[in-house]
Amino acid sequence: MHKSGFVNIVGNPNVGKSTLMNALVGERLSIITSKAQTTRHRILGIVNGEDFQMVYSDTPGVLSPNYRLQEQMLEFSRSALVDADVLLYVTDVNDSADRNADFLAKVKKMAAAGTKVFLIINKIDLTTQDTLERLVAFWQHTLPEAAVFPISARERFGVAQLFDAIREALPDGEPFFPKDQLTDKPARFFVNEIIREKILLNYDKEIPYSVEVEVESFQEEDKLIRINAVIFCERESQKGIIIGRAGTALKRVGSQARKDIEEFFQKPVFLQLFVKVDRDWRSSQKRLRHYGYDLT
Repeated sequence: MHKSGFVNIVGNPNVGKSTLMNALVGERLSIITSKAQTTRHRILGIVNGEDFQMVYSDTPGVLSPNYRLQEQMLEFSRSALVDADVLLYVTDVNDSADRNADFLAKVKKMAAAGTKVFLIINKIDLTTQDTLERLVAFWQHTLPEAAVFPISARERFGVAQLFDAIREALPDGEPFFPKDQLTDKPARFFVNEIIREKILLNYDKEIPYSVEVEVESFQEEDKLIRINAVIFCERESQKGIIIGRAGTALKRVGSQARKDIEEFFQKPVFLQLFVKVDRDWRSSQKRLRHYGYDLT
């Protein structure tokens, strides 16, 4: 018998969903930084075995939206509740069940209705045994139908046991994707994400959340990939900060991104970055559609 199913990862911002996704998939598909709200899209990572296919889905952290982009991010998270064969609700040792009570209530209903829900307590390397035992007891009481898994995704502690439990929970079925496929996203998407990750790491305050990246050209030659990408921001003042004095800040982002893109594609890369202003794009339905956010 072959097992196949969608394993959707949801939870509050900055609890380690992307780190867990990458650990389970065995590939670096999602942005990982210490800043919240780094994941904007719903990203699939596909794991295949002889008798199973796990289709993992990383989603944005659940939040109260302040502008149209965040509304779409919340929709990505809500959609993960609809098609999950196995739902991973990720919390951590510092998280609170009150942060998004309405969303958690939906998870409870799914578990009560028979959906397999795994409650993941992440970052257990940052707490004591007594605190962890209290957290396990709390979540067992809060979500009695869910299986509780204390893990550290960063340290890979408990990840193998979680993987095995997910595989056992999958329903019988044929694979949804070809067995050699790793993700549903095209190459350009991961270039965008790598560049955006470097912006998150190099700039403070609102800058990382005000930018979108778009690959204008991606030309793969025998021994080299040539990429031109544009960083769009919302204000002229932001453009100056991104470029930096004599272009030093932009050069740093480009150098760091190029190294990771080369590692991702296992090929030398020539990367050119440009910065343009796209005023208030986060609140424009037309511009969000252009950048690949499906506003339905």
